[in-house]
Amino acid sequence: MAETLQFPTGHVRLGSNAGQPITRRDGALKVTGAATYAADNRPDGLLYAVYAASSIARGRVTHLDVAAAKAHPGVVEVMTTANRPPLARDPDAKVHMFSWRLEALQDDRVRYAGQPVAVVIASTLEAATEGARLLAPRYESEAPRTGLDDGEAFAPEAVGVGAPPSFDKGDVEAGLEAAAHRVETQYETPAQYHNALEPHAIVAAWEGDHLTVDVPNQAIAIARNDFASFFGIPPENVTLRSPFIGGGFGSKAILNGPQILCILAARMTGQPVKLVLTRQQMFGPVGHRGATRQALRIGTDADGRLTALEHRASAMTSRFDDFLEPAANASQNIYATPAMRQIHTGVRADIGTPGPMRAPGEASGSAALECAMDEAAEALGIDPLEFRLINYAETDPASGKPFSSKALRQCYAEGAKRFGWAGRPLAPRQMRDDAGHLVGWGVGTAMFPAPMFQAKARAVVREDGSGLVEISAVEMGQGALTALAQIAADGLGIDQDRLEFRAGNSELPDGGVAGGSGHTATAGSAIFAAGSDAIRKLADIATEDEASPLFGAGNAGVVARGGRLYRADDETRSASYSDIMARAGLAEIEGEGTGARNPANAEDYAMFSHGAVFAEVKVDPELCQIRVSRLVGAFAAGRIINPRLAESQLTGGMIWGIGFALHEETVLDPRTGRPVNGDFAGYHIPVNADAPSVEALLVGEDDPYVNALGVKGVGEIGITGTVGAIANAVRHATGVRVGRFPIHIGALLG
Repeated sequence: MAETLQFPTGHVRLGSNAGQPITRRDGALKVTGAATYAADNRPDGLLYAVYAASSIARGRVTHLDVAAAKAHPGVVEVMTTANRPPLARDPDAKVHMFSWRLEALQDDRVRYAGQPVAVVIASTLEAATEGARLLAPRYESEAPRTGLDDGEAFAPEAVGVGAPPSFDKGDVEAGLEAAAHRVETQYETPAQYHNALEPHAIVAAWEGDHLTVDVPNQAIAIARNDFASFFGIPPENVTLRSPFIGGGFGSKAILNGPQILCILAARMTGQPVKLVLTRQQMFGPVGHRGATRQALRIGTDADGRLTALEHRASAMTSRFDDFLEPAANASQNIYATPAMRQIHTGVRADIGTPGPMRAPGEASGSAALECAMDEAAEALGIDPLEFRLINYAETDPASGKPFSSKALRQCYAEGAKRFGWAGRPLAPRQMRDDAGHLVGWGVGTAMFPAPMFQAKARAVVREDGSGLVEISAVEMGQGALTALAQIAADGLGIDQDRLEFRAGNSELPDGGVAGGSGHTATAGSAIFAAGSDAIRKLADIATEDEASPLFGAGNAGVVARGGRLYRADDETRSASYSDIMARAGLAEIEGEGTGARNPANAEDYAMFSHGAVFAEVKVDPELCQIRVSRLVGAFAAGRIINPRLAESQLTGGMIWGIGFALHEETVLDPRTGRPVNGDFAGYHIPVNADAPSVEALLVGEDDPYVNALGVKGVGEIGITGTVGAIANAVRHATGVRVGRFPIHIGALLG
């Protein structure tokens, strides 16, 4: 069995639990129905809330038939702008970078279709639903603005979550002028709405000035503080429970208006209240990926090396807030170029505010970039993979910093070998299968930052030799509770079946944010440090105990594994945790740990996960129907804690790439601003038949700088190379380059 040690600097050695493809700890709970999601909670006296959603996108509410709603049997109360209880914080205030302006019945203005305009609270869900229908809102409507062409353009102060809106390096115009070949191209990506399996839901209950909320949330500590500020109570008076999340993708990291309205309803009635969004209500108040229009200019010399790269992105946002998809930034850190420019502009429209959605910026930006790179390769007559290798960046193109680690060459090589790329003809429309379908092969580079947030954890060694680890980490389907428990067991030097792992509650130490592909790195570092702290204290007791076999081993050190401490220089001498604690008369030993990046490493190195995705598509030559027949992705993401879970995340990301490339878009009616496909009947996402062969390869990578565990992230990188790879494969199959996603049959028919 491997050692479990923590060193003052650099890497830590994880034990025998990490690195194993262990089955998910939450799997049996979920398949048997024992896992408790927010909407599963039914406290005594529970009431149900349903909000009336605006049927217009711009204007004001002029009438609500409150009397009719209240007359319905079972309706307890109706909340409108006239009687909404006060809030301690302005819903339109932005108090930090992770806060969005909310719609909480603060006025009668309608900002977008689907906005809550009143809330009905009733003793049954059916009564609340019928009561909301009886409100029969009337409006003073104004013509909505719904697209990139009819909205109001503006220059943003920031994009994404606080990123600069522009970046310049070198002389782009001179680089383009000197280029032997130039490509100028444009791509559009549509609005995509969060549609996790679990819709947004909340159960709120007040006990005096103490608030308990059951709600799916990716950032428990931040949400706890925000809920407290809205209701004028101390954060310690808020208990937020989120043990399981049925998919988040960024949407459940940020508070939204319906959550605030549900808590207000509970305060108004003095009873617990539940509010669950319908699938149709997911299209509006809970964020989405904003539509973009991206223009790229690429210059290359005669040998195929980039002389300049310009990436401009125009992104849609709401007319009352300012989150913009940072799409152009996707081109900053991938390809070597002496000159680059990224510029963002914004367009305000009558829509709900966009927000972070799986690989925000990178997903839409890399889709355009990878297609543009293929256009440049085709202009040069160079194989697309060779072209990417010619422009391989040994250091970060934007900052000039060395990468903390980068195994992208290996990803290209291993992915190409597995896929069979060497047999690819250069010209399009050269391959067909036995059924006569056109066959095309495409490649895309995958890249995503490797962030770390801050987290705390608590670990306990118990008198029977078992362990307890506590952290407010969250499980949103990615297997976090399994991977983090593997790290926790190694931190304590015990087997997993001797570990109790508690998470998903705001009463536990702050687990940071489950987003940005940084959850395992952040929470895992805190967990391992807490376990190591407890073991260090245990070792101090053992080495100072004259009756212990480890007495005097302080200088030599000890090794922790299997619930025992061993002398590092003589493993025949050991003692069990329970024996050490019994002699010391202790019931438990507690350790604390934090997870945060070394500031020096963050300053000195560029930190990213990398990958390469290879796609095969088959296109019916008459119907132009497109099928993705094969995907092979090779990814390097530092130390992999659980290969089974990592492959699942990467596979899921690639499948989302299929949806982005071929299926997923929201269509707004320009007359009303309402989604015409705001349900799963019309909003298309991939199903099993759309992904017959998806393979994720894990490329080994050691990163001594990204964090002590060497862990990066795999949650979002899978989508980043896939969209472009599929579009490039469609071009290779058909000879048609489509400039708008998703790629429709009509675009191929011409």
